[in-house]
Amino acid sequence: MTLFLDVNAASKLVSRLGVSEFMFGLLAYMEDDFCHWPEFDKSARTAAHSDVGVIELMPVADQVHYGFKYVNGHPTNPLQGLSTVMAFGALSDVSTGFPRLLSELTISTGLRTAVASAMATKALARADSSTLGLIGCGAQSTFQAIALHCLVGIQEVRLFDIDADAIDQVAMHLSAYPALTVIKAASAKACVKGADIVTTVTADKAYATILTLDMIEPGMHINGVGGDCPGKTELHIDVLKAGKIFIEHEPQTRIEGDIQQLPADYPVHPLWKVIKGEEQGRDEPQQITIFDSVGFALEDLSVLRYLFEQAVKHNIGEKIDLVPEMENPKDLFGLMLARSQALS
Repeated sequence: MTLFLDVNAASKLVSRLGVSEFMFGLLAYMEDDFCHWPEFDKSARTAAHSDVGVIELMPVADQVHYGFKYVNGHPTNPLQGLSTVMAFGALSDVSTGFPRLLSELTISTGLRTAVASAMATKALARADSSTLGLIGCGAQSTFQAIALHCLVGIQEVRLFDIDADAIDQVAMHLSAYPALTVIKAASAKACVKGADIVTTVTADKAYATILTLDMIEPGMHINGVGGDCPGKTELHIDVLKAGKIFIEHEPQTRIEGDIQQLPADYPVHPLWKVIKGEEQGRDEPQQITIFDSVGFALEDLSVLRYLFEQAVKHNIGEKIDLVPEMENPKDLFGLMLARSQALS
């Protein structure tokens, strides 16, 4: 049967492990998958765009596992009491096609996106980085701050959002981490001034300029994380030109990332090669490095594998009859009749 993790089960699993331990475990899976990047069958996600948002399907596979995620991005959803991002996904055996796991991925996407930022920051930021400027205090932001604190060692985070209540909410969650100093910034410029690492996590579907060149300082590392799609940016083009840019899957990032503002042949660098040790990340301490994060399916495969193995280990989740397991695989009609009679 197929293991099913709903929101309650996924939350229980994270609670059982602890948020930081879950992130550490997921980071190991993600780094391992990135080190095997060439072995995966990869494609840019399939997207259905509308004036108000996007719905995407994100598949990836190697010779053992196939995984996919269904995910949306609708910035105005909170006005209707819905999350901006909602997701679910599945993990299957390549050898048979049998679905081993069907899982919520909304919470898990928050975790995997933050861990991906931490993975990139570990590889690209200065080793002495200790201060984070975090612009955007929506659903993803607390995950980002915790991951960079626990996995990278950030000691201070400055928060800014145009919604003061959102800042307060993130600050409240981060109060559970006494070693992390939390500062509420009065402006985006104040948030990033003197910061070693800057992470933007905004959702507006527009050509926005959250970071401009006058806000950037030598040696900064920038994570441009906010939900990406054609026509949505966070970094001014001059910021991109000032830094060394790292990406996940180039065909997807060219369409959806901040680099959509640049010529198609503008040089960018695959993050996986840095993770694997094939290429250098930061060239010198004063260099500006940029992770143009759009989120790639391999990161979701990492979290699906991790969820499945940990859920089995801790006996969390429900077994469901998602696809028929038949005594006679050639008699699907007979199975349907037998099941209907048994239930009548």
